[in-house]
Amino acid sequence: MRRGYERRLDKSFRNAPVVPFSPHSRLVLFSDCHRGVGNSNDNFLKNQHLYFAALKHYYAQGYTYIELGDGDELWENRNIHAIREIHSNVFWLLSCFQKQGRLYMIYGNHDYELRESRDFPYHAGIILKGCGFFDPASPASCPCLEFYLTHGNQVDLLNSTLWKLSRFLVRYVWKPLEQIGILDPTSAARNYRIKEKSEKRLNHWAEKNQRCLITGHTHRPVLGSLETHYFNTGSCVHPRCITCIEIADRSVLLVKWSMESRNSVLYVGRTVLEELKL
Repeated sequence: MRRGYERRLDKSFRNAPVVPFSPHSRLVLFSDCHRGVGNSNDNFLKNQHLYFAALKHYYAQGYTYIELGDGDELWENRNIHAIREIHSNVFWLLSCFQKQGRLYMIYGNHDYELRESRDFPYHAGIILKGCGFFDPASPASCPCLEFYLTHGNQVDLLNSTLWKLSRFLVRYVWKPLEQIGILDPTSAARNYRIKEKSEKRLNHWAEKNQRCLITGHTHRPVLGSLETHYFNTGSCVHPRCITCIEIADRSVLLVKWSMESRNSVLYVGRTVLEELKL
């Protein structure tokens, strides 16, 4: 018998669009930007320059952009238009990706209301299907690869089925308390016990179904393998960096963008943290 969180994850992929990719494709996966309205609760604000620099790089290099949920902070803020006005440069660039057919969006618990948005195409999950990866020199290589993409909040009842209750608590209880330094103890990103439980469940679903699962939600970046199955993009609200996953040139890369210096000059730098060859 499948558990509740397993059924919720299954549902995310029941009618998920299939996005094909090949060894020549370039994909970048971000999650948990939590774009806000530019006030003290806007956790994205401190890293917006890193994110915009990264997006410009990926746009120029021909990448397809895939966002795995919680892109916009709609639990603390009621109005998506205010978020888009504050971060207009970001949404302008996202619209450029969209015009070229290089944009896919997944909704998470903090932006669940966008599932019916007419501005961008939002989905509960996406299936990446890769073909042409067979290597004659390696008989064990797999000609077809599949990655299952979703936000990951499905493993937590409060952040999935009861998301309206969680939104109420965040908006009217934890948001004011955050301003005096008290963090939300129910958040998978901030509560270590909940983070561990969520990752254990995501791992369990991936192992049981023998599917490579890529999520966000916990904010902890993980580069799995074709054997261990579980991957996580991390987030864009780390204290000093943002992280993402790239799929390009027969590799899956866990990448960090941060401020670096050379000869007393500051610049936005890209660092590969881990690499998985396909």
